[in-house]
Amino acid sequence: MKGILRDARSIQERDPAMPSIAQVILLYPGFTAVLAHRLANAAWKKGHRFAGLLVARIARDLTGIDIHPGAIIGYRVFIDHGMGTVIGETAVVEDDVVIMHGVTLGNRRPASGKRHPTIRRGAFIGAGALVLGDVEIGEEAMVGAGAVVLSDVPPGATATGNPARITKRRARDEGYHRRDREHAPSAD
Repeated sequence: MKGILRDARSIQERDPAMPSIAQVILLYPGFTAVLAHRLANAAWKKGHRFAGLLVARIARDLTGIDIHPGAIIGYRVFIDHGMGTVIGETAVVEDDVVIMHGVTLGNRRPASGKRHPTIRRGAFIGAGALVLGDVEIGEEAMVGAGAVVLSDVPPGATATGNPARITKRRARDEGYHRRDREHAPSAD
């Protein structure tokens, strides 16, 4: 329950269109999708693959957000608007990430093993961006709207375009620092 309220409070603080936690819990599709994912992921990890996929399917039909039950989603993840967002099976989304609508965290070709992106703490993924393959978006990095990312984006950098290129890097003296990694993302 504590994690649910923490996630809801995080959304309410970042979205002026949601003036209360109750509205986030009852009406916000990104919150509903992440909450359903936590249930689906718990079933998936216990070997109840059908149940996990069923919960994910119902959540997708309700929210327009498709999160595979095998994906790992951290805390305070903010999926804003969300419609059309797809997060693949081996994707990892760490804490405090913002994902806008129409984002795909997908693979580049059918394969086994790790084949989806890792999005590090505090990153921002703009609307309609495609982040494909086993790439890493660094801490507090930004991916611009509509970008097609096929390679790693360093911490604090901004990537835009198709194919995405680094268009801005934070200088060390601009205050970029690694956040405390006290608690890793969890599917709890």
